[in-house]
Amino acid sequence: MKLLLDFLPILLFFGTFKYTGAHPDQAAAFATEHFGFLVMGGSVGTQEAPVLLATVVVILATLAQVAWTVARGRKVDLMLWVSLALVVVLGGATIWFHSETFIKWKPSVLYWVMGMSLWLSQLLFRKNLLRLLLGEQLQLPDAVWQRLNGAWVGFFGVMGLLNLWVAYSFSTDAWVNFKLFGGIGLMLLFTLAQGLYLSRYLPDEPAAASKDKARPGA
Repeated sequence: MKLLLDFLPILLFFGTFKYTGAHPDQAAAFATEHFGFLVMGGSVGTQEAPVLLATVVVILATLAQVAWTVARGRKVDLMLWVSLALVVVLGGATIWFHSETFIKWKPSVLYWVMGMSLWLSQLLFRKNLLRLLLGEQLQLPDAVWQRLNGAWVGFFGVMGLLNLWVAYSFSTDAWVNFKLFGGIGLMLLFTLAQGLYLSRYLPDEPAAASKDKARPGA
């Protein structure tokens, strides 16, 4: 359930963009009628209507994420607050200035904020955030935690650059496809690769169980 909520804004952005892109005239008329007051000049053209409406939807979806979390009495993750701030500021600029450039920067800035958080926590405070989050589930040597932290810092840095490369080298439609399939796909592949790497450090449960049975009185 949480995983679905985490990806819900991206899925809604993708779906809205694709649907309105297939009906540009209706999208432009709808955006002008209902959101013209948010747009410089008050009128939305057929070219910018899909990304503008998708941006409105992703802002509302992220706000709903926060509201749902608060309503359930749970703590809102810091990264969700950061994501909300970025999508409101950069999304708002996209809407007002009729420019998709601002919203295209949002994933990169979020990636870099996450990477910098991991790096600076380790550098300045000697705190490994991954270890704080996963230390109860994983028992790993200190050196492995350091490599794990560095790998995620590097991954977030590269993802931020890759997002901008796609945004400036290809069409907005291609960028939207990459945002959903490329971004999530690369994240899953990276997580899988790390799982394979960490598997060598995980305890052998069958062996541990055999040792327990061999003990007197077990």
